Amino acid sequence: MDVSPLSRGRMAPPAALARVISCLLPPPLRPPPMLSTRLLRLRHRPSSCSSPLRFVAAAAMSSSSSSAAPGGGRKPNRLAAEHSPYLLQHAHNPVDWYPWGDEAFEKARKLDIPIFLSIGYSTCHWCHVMEVESFENEEVAKILNDWFVSIKVDREERPDVDKVYMTYVSALYGGGGWPLTVFLSPNLKPLMGGTYFPPDDKYGRPGFKTILRKVKEAWDTKRDALEKSGKVVIEQLRDALSAKASSQDVPNDVAVLYVDQCVEKLASSYDPKFGGFGSAPKFPRPVEDCIMLYKFRKHMEARQESEAQNIMKMVTHTLQCMARGGVHDHVGGGFHRYSVDECWHVPHFEKMLYDQGQIANVYLDTYVITGDEYYSSVARDILDYLRRDMIGEDGEIFSAEDADSAEYEGAPRKKEGSFYVWTSQEIEDTLGENAELFKSHYYVKSSGNCDLSGMSDPHNEFSGKNVLIERRPGSLMASKYGKSVDEYYGILGECRQKLFDVRSKRPRPHLDDKVIVSWNGLAISAFARASQILKSGPPGTKFYFPVVGCDPVEYLQVAEKAANFIKEKLYDASSKRLHHSYRNGPAKAPGFLDDYAFLINALLDLYEYGGKIEWLLWAVELQVIQDELFLDKQGGGYFNTPGEDPSVLLRVKEDYDGAEPSGNSMAAINMVRLSSIFDAAESEGYKRNVEHLLAVFETRLKELGIALPLMCCAADMLTVPSRKQVVLVGNKASPEFQDMVAAAFSSYDPNRTVIQIDVSNMEEMAFWESNNANIAQMARSSPSGKPAVAHVCQEFKCSPPVTSPGALRELLNKTVAAAGSAV
Repeated sequence: MDVSPLSRGRMAPPAALARVISCLLPPPLRPPPMLSTRLLRLRHRPSSCSSPLRFVAAAAMSSSSSSAAPGGGRKPNRLAAEHSPYLLQHAHNPVDWYPWGDEAFEKARKLDIPIFLSIGYSTCHWCHVMEVESFENEEVAKILNDWFVSIKVDREERPDVDKVYMTYVSALYGGGGWPLTVFLSPNLKPLMGGTYFPPDDKYGRPGFKTILRKVKEAWDTKRDALEKSGKVVIEQLRDALSAKASSQDVPNDVAVLYVDQCVEKLASSYDPKFGGFGSAPKFPRPVEDCIMLYKFRKHMEARQESEAQNIMKMVTHTLQCMARGGVHDHVGGGFHRYSVDECWHVPHFEKMLYDQGQIANVYLDTYVITGDEYYSSVARDILDYLRRDMIGEDGEIFSAEDADSAEYEGAPRKKEGSFYVWTSQEIEDTLGENAELFKSHYYVKSSGNCDLSGMSDPHNEFSGKNVLIERRPGSLMASKYGKSVDEYYGILGECRQKLFDVRSKRPRPHLDDKVIVSWNGLAISAFARASQILKSGPPGTKFYFPVVGCDPVEYLQVAEKAANFIKEKLYDASSKRLHHSYRNGPAKAPGFLDDYAFLINALLDLYEYGGKIEWLLWAVELQVIQDELFLDKQGGGYFNTPGEDPSVLLRVKEDYDGAEPSGNSMAAINMVRLSSIFDAAESEGYKRNVEHLLAVFETRLKELGIALPLMCCAADMLTVPSRKQVVLVGNKASPEFQDMVAAAFSSYDPNRTVIQIDVSNMEEMAFWESNNANIAQMARSSPSGKPAVAHVCQEFKCSPPVTSPGALRELLNKTVAAAGSAV
């Protein structure tokens, strides 16, 4: 789901073949030496919705999930009673599937047979392929039903289960991905595993049926060795992944180096031609841009403007290439998962919620720094896509849209990208006189345009089809056609609207309407931040479809409605605990660390940008519960699960900032933010927990900081002597106060906390009097008769209060200059 090791359809290299063959044998009884070191390296390599065996021909690509009647009339299996969209996709397979749970475990123990565990998610392309090829195959189903207890798991619904067995496969076989295929003993210890397997032997490679027979043979003849090996591996993984800190903190002089080392490593992998860090396939990994922008700010504070501008060139070029590329959905908005080529052109077409929220935030931050409306427009593009296509009636935000869809109603099979690609003729028929302009702008050709890289379409799956990409700036193209820039962009917007209307009549990709707390948290943060950041746009700004151009206040309403949905549907007020996900009711799985950490971050953003004290109060409450459930009070850091489910064999202290930030990185930043809100005693408690957490991951931060960019930022944030506080006092409903809030966020500063107080609100004042008497006194002593007053405090001193947005902006800019002078 994160990084595909090979481009679409390519033959597997010899190393991949070795992994397949190794899956036919039990793992070594004594796992490779220095397993923890190997994991250190492997966990920097994200997994993918693909197998390391991407040698299936293009024909297999087009035979993904069926669009015909489910199961061809077969009787549904027990997955039909589940709520997960992924499990429901398999409800008519002839395989006798079980969901993860005691019923399946007891059957395996009673019959004394191994478990076949298949893990995936509903928008995973290669999961669809394996379903069609194997799980809908009667012969394969008979083997599975006779010899195994088969369990199907939605990795998005049960990330705790997925983490155990993905870690196992990655550690022993050198890589992972989805679908994840693992064989277990009845006591749930892993025996052997892999990812995607084709159904039959081909090119000297074993197929899935051969794998099943070999596993059965190994179980019958080598059972003791298999079980012993699985036990040893799990024990070593448990030791490696639940490390304890050897000290209580990381020295400040060491911590400040983490950001520098990570940025240097990223810069060395920067692609100056197409942007991005690393080679194809290219993923929008927002945490990379986050640390680059963080370092930009540090350079500016140190008055190192040349170094700062070098960093901004890398970030802005990357963001421009992404937005112009086919990885961006020009017609409908939002971003696809990744590009299979180096030029951001041909994507893997699924759209994931966690990408949208994070990418929008990066574009928002870049807009604040540059003032360039291009970046604010892309941020709006993403958020407007979510509002239109990904939000339910009660404000809940859905998880994902599939890459695959039928080419036409009634098509027997779905194909990847069918919903998004265009023929030249379709564009001509739809756009008429503007077709040539549009085709020129988006590099549309009658032969198809997936020819910019040898990696874009190696098997000619998109022959005659076009993935829209902008190869030249709009200003140059406008000049070519003798039009003003506004007129030219207006024509493009009208064309996109027409194509959108035509596309809307096509069979849509599957929508995974599951609601995941952590991913909603990432999106809520973006909506909340946009509500103030986008207010700084000049009046009269023009917007072009698919951007709506709404009042930014509407984004705050979206954020608050989504947060309210979580509080009403996914939060138990009596126990104060979260559920992980919701579809037709809360899922059985409890909330995990990511759910708490990402939601707390969102609630802090809702408070800082929206001003309602209720969100801050809930964030503080959830932080207490997070500490109770996940914090290793002796060893430091947070486990990913509460540890209450005996069927989950590992409690992991996750640190990898990949497609999503790690829960520990986000938790560290949350506590730094909370420490600037509370008085000294409570503040020091938060800081101590961050120090202890960073000490757990000290080796990783030193040796492989590029895998932990957000945690590197957290380490640096902790070294800042005093986080900047912007305290706004007044009538929050007044236009003057709202203008002051927008001014507070008119500059980019990741080490700033904005506190909004209305002294007439008794609940607010009670909170501040109990938790930070200095803030309460500042609010009470603010000049009366003013609708909005701002105080800026840093390094234990506050500036004189100001009463206008302009004065506040000037004051905030001065603090940057002052920081530079101090350096």
